[in-house]
Amino acid sequence: MTQPIGLSTPEVLSEARRRRTFAVISHPDAGKSTLTEALLLHARAITTAGATHGKAGRRGTVSDWMAMEQARGISVTSAAIQFEYRDAVINLVDTPGHADFSEDTFRVLSAVDAAVMLVDASKGLEVQTMKLFEVCRQRNLPVITVINKWDRPGAEALDLMDEIRRRTGLIPTPLTWPVGIAGDFRGVIERSSHEFVRFTRTAGGAKAAGFERVSADVAAAAEGDAWQTATEESELLTEEDQDHDEARFLANETTPVLFAAAVLNFGVQHILDTLVDFAPAAEAREDASGGHRPVGSAFSGFVFKVQSGMNASHRDHVAFVRVCSGQFRRGMIVTHAASGRPFATKYAQHLFGREREVADEAWPGDIVGLVNASALRVGDSIFEGDPVEYPPLPMFAPEHFRVVRSADSSKHKQFRRGIDQLDHEGVIQVMRSDLRGDQSPVLGAVGPMQFEVVEERMTHDFGAAIRSEALPYQIARRTDRESALILGHDRQVEVLMRSDGTLLALFSTVWRLRNTVRDHPELLLEDLATGSPEVAAAH
Repeated sequence: MTQPIGLSTPEVLSEARRRRTFAVISHPDAGKSTLTEALLLHARAITTAGATHGKAGRRGTVSDWMAMEQARGISVTSAAIQFEYRDAVINLVDTPGHADFSEDTFRVLSAVDAAVMLVDASKGLEVQTMKLFEVCRQRNLPVITVINKWDRPGAEALDLMDEIRRRTGLIPTPLTWPVGIAGDFRGVIERSSHEFVRFTRTAGGAKAAGFERVSADVAAAAEGDAWQTATEESELLTEEDQDHDEARFLANETTPVLFAAAVLNFGVQHILDTLVDFAPAAEAREDASGGHRPVGSAFSGFVFKVQSGMNASHRDHVAFVRVCSGQFRRGMIVTHAASGRPFATKYAQHLFGREREVADEAWPGDIVGLVNASALRVGDSIFEGDPVEYPPLPMFAPEHFRVVRSADSSKHKQFRRGIDQLDHEGVIQVMRSDLRGDQSPVLGAVGPMQFEVVEERMTHDFGAAIRSEALPYQIARRTDRESALILGHDRQVEVLMRSDGTLLALFSTVWRLRNTVRDHPELLLEDLATGSPEVAAAH
């Protein structure tokens, strides 16, 4: 097939090499949104940093734009932010930190090329951090580790290195090493140059922190025992073969480590430099058939998120597309892989949190927002030229279930439109049955906070307040019509149809599931995550 008009392979390859697309992963309250602001501040993408919790009058963060996020100081949606630093174009995809939104986080991690793992200096590797790290491991994403909050009392630096190695299996290779214990952050040794980088505080951390480079001799005289301890520990790391090696990093054997205090903007520039110098550029991505579409080939991409309500005036919705290959040009006609139909990209935008600007072009690694792309769903692929389809994004097994109804019977049209839209975005899983009727759908969620997002958005985005009632189910299994006929007679089991046509059997407890399998081993009951059938012998 001939190359589409406008495609310039050398230019595509050049632009792809400039891209660094990454996500920040962490446990809630580790400082992820604050770090995002600090990175933007040091890249001069913003002039004043906000905070999720800060002094009165201090602005909110760019990435946390929903009212619920700003009120609680947490991230519950993913936000894409693009900015330039040095000669690179950085695409930072913010992820929800709360475990209840792990499905959205998994989708984000499918769209990036590297991850920054943010670790609280006093708490180490927390539960949600490890869950997200496992997703990175599954996706073979190189991980850069940042030890945050070194300005507060915390663990010993060497103890944190041991924990990282023990729990992740990666060898930590610090690029910087702190001078001063946690709570007495004076600066860092830059291990490649052996210089002391001394930080200067700024009022409230709202401006980029100043720093100066000092030779080892001057640092030794100024910092005394703190410098002596830091240099001895750094030398010990070298003896233990914990110096950075690019090939081992990209092979997921090591993780570069940096020390920072994001709220004070200490150590943030080192993180940006590390991303530019060491994080991988956009490369060929595996497609659904197991092949790899070269970045220099015709345009292709996939949708990893759909979000409405970002523009309160127009009530539009945006499909977030990761560009995988070729040059994206606004107005180009692409093919929607799922339907085979042409799709026009007339309204394309770059995202900066909630702010937008028209995207006339984009390159591999970039995130493009396609506005009012109602035909696109999460996981859909689009392409120009030779067909390609990227691997589907899995749906997590829901563990919490509620039946919802419109609080105002006269608002049923708005109620239906809102539920369908939230289902389309992947905010919630929607299930229905003939017995319950269309006006009482059942919502399935990974975590209960998803229901809070649904309630808030139904009220404010769609003008259809809802009433909800918790259902006594804990487990969902995929089934078929033949099995559903038998399952439907059990009082502690309910069979519903998900909006994608999948039949789900909901069980009140794991014991109820095991008893059903024991009594009816012929029934189809598949685990949603693995596709493995339930068998009585396993219990």
